[in-house]
Amino acid sequence: MALSPAHKFGQIIGDILEACVRPILQEIADQFGLYLDYKRPRAARGGKANVQWTDASGNRHNLDFVIEKGGTEEVIGRPKAFIESAWRRYTKHSRNKAQEIQGAVLPLAQAYADCHPFLGAIIGGIFTAGSITQLKSLGFEVLYFPYSSVVSAFAEVGIDARVDEDTSDVDVQRKVRAYEALDETQRLRIHAHLRNLHKDDVRKFSIALATVIKRSIKSVLIIPLHGSRYESPTIAKAIKMLRNYDESEAGTPFVRYEVFVSYNNGDEIKGDFENKTDAISFLRCMS
Repeated sequence: MALSPAHKFGQIIGDILEACVRPILQEIADQFGLYLDYKRPRAARGGKANVQWTDASGNRHNLDFVIEKGGTEEVIGRPKAFIESAWRRYTKHSRNKAQEIQGAVLPLAQAYADCHPFLGAIIGGIFTAGSITQLKSLGFEVLYFPYSSVVSAFAEVGIDARVDEDTSDVDVQRKVRAYEALDETQRLRIHAHLRNLHKDDVRKFSIALATVIKRSIKSVLIIPLHGSRYESPTIAKAIKMLRNYDESEAGTPFVRYEVFVSYNNGDEIKGDFENKTDAISFLRCMS
């Protein structure tokens, strides 16, 4: 079924939002030796284009960007960031879209909680303050390009991007054709204009992402449930302690290991494990 002109134009703007931020995300990924995945064919997923991850319940979620540690074209890495983007023209749709973003990202954040990934939402158009606050309250860093900024960016290349419910399909189709006639340089001008209009917001989003990615381990605290405490400054030393620990020495039966990984930015991740193998796997994910 052919898309309506309004739907097609909305897709164009959504693609522009993704393309606008992709160089920023790529620069951060390159800076820290990570892999940026986005929608295009990738050998690691059998040549399929969609960026798709599975949550703990086996449900699949499509995303716009994932930054991976250890990822390559052929290998899926561990997630360091889940980032979703969205465009909405009307206020009445903004709350639903915010909930869609939550529904796609939060189950994955829970499934990969041991990786403590960054959660990002890149949104454009008309979003209410309440919908933005809702995303932030759930741990998302939000980068917002208002409707007026999108209209201004299109005006840079001579296109009137204003559309409302009374705009005819014929008029919207003209806008679609005008965009499709642009060359690559003109399209890049739209991206650059959007970024320049929101330099401070882009910088804030980038810093928040980099802070999560570059955080370093402050200490690793291991508590065998016998009651003794072992604290290590590194993952390697913590793993060595686990390997050498004799669970049979304590006066009471061994129950489990409690592991606390503290980071220099104040984050802390806790894990409970009934055996060494699982505890070591958890720590390796942290490194």
